Amino acid sequence: MNDEFNELLQKHQLKKTAPRISVLSVLKSREMATSQPELEEIIGKQVDRVTLYRILSTFEEKGIIHKVLGLDGTANYAFCSASCTEHEHHDEHVHFNCTVCKHIFCLPDSQIPVVNLPKGFKVNSLNISALGICDKCTLAN
Repeated sequence: MNDEFNELLQKHQLKKTAPRISVLSVLKSREMATSQPELEEIIGKQVDRVTLYRILSTFEEKGIIHKVLGLDGTANYAFCSASCTEHEHHDEHVHFNCTVCKHIFCLPDSQIPVVNLPKGFKVNSLNISALGICDKCTLAN
């Protein structure tokens, strides 16, 4: 997997550093979007808070990850699809927010409805969230 991350960083003209590889590894391994505080907890002392913030900002700028807000307004991060680039960020898909565990899941196979805008309006970004109970929380109840 390190080769995949090295190629990804090289593609975006980013230095291959241990903190960047750690962040990529964690985000790639999770089935849900992850907040900065969760990343801090998972990565531990390997990466300080400021460095982590800069890594997340850079990755978002480059189209490697995308940010989605949780129900509480916390920013969460997830890998972008292969179609994202730093010039054309195409992470427009539905996000599922579980109202029980508060996890956020990307649903890249969901159809985004066509949004009819008034004349002169232009969409820069589209964020659609579904609220409900995820499969794990449904089974637990």
